[in-house]
Amino acid sequence: MGTLISIARRDKSHAPMEELRSVRIVPDTGLDGDFRGAVKDRNVSIVSREAWDAACADLGKDVPWTLRRANLLVSGLDLKETAGKRLEIGGVVLEITQECDPCGRMEAQQEGLRNALTPDWRGGILCTVVKGGEVTVGDAVKFSNGEGP
Repeated sequence: MGTLISIARRDKSHAPMEELRSVRIVPDTGLDGDFRGAVKDRNVSIVSREAWDAACADLGKDVPWTLRRANLLVSGLDLKETAGKRLEIGGVVLEITQECDPCGRMEAQQEGLRNALTPDWRGGILCTVVKGGEVTVGDAVKFSNGEGP
């Protein structure tokens, strides 16, 4: 079992990430107010604290997790090779569609970040919303039926 430790969204491309304490997640559009949520197969993006810390170690410096431009930061779960599985966060259910490959935007924000996020699914995962609802920092995060990767 893991924990939701941070939430972020942005209202337009290249906008700064806004961190939130809680947010409503909706099928087909993802986080309320997040412009990327309506993209097919990527309503919500998630990165793990452990993967982010490993990327920062490779960089040799700590940088804010919001540079990843993901929506949710979780701890205590290995997200590597989890496509097809479902995650429950509070009452929300997400289906993992694919790995979130780091793009050139990562490099533009921090030199070396794209390469640091490339191995072992460190860039996180993309999900579709199966069941919407409200999530709050501190909510439990688990694979459906308690299954892990």
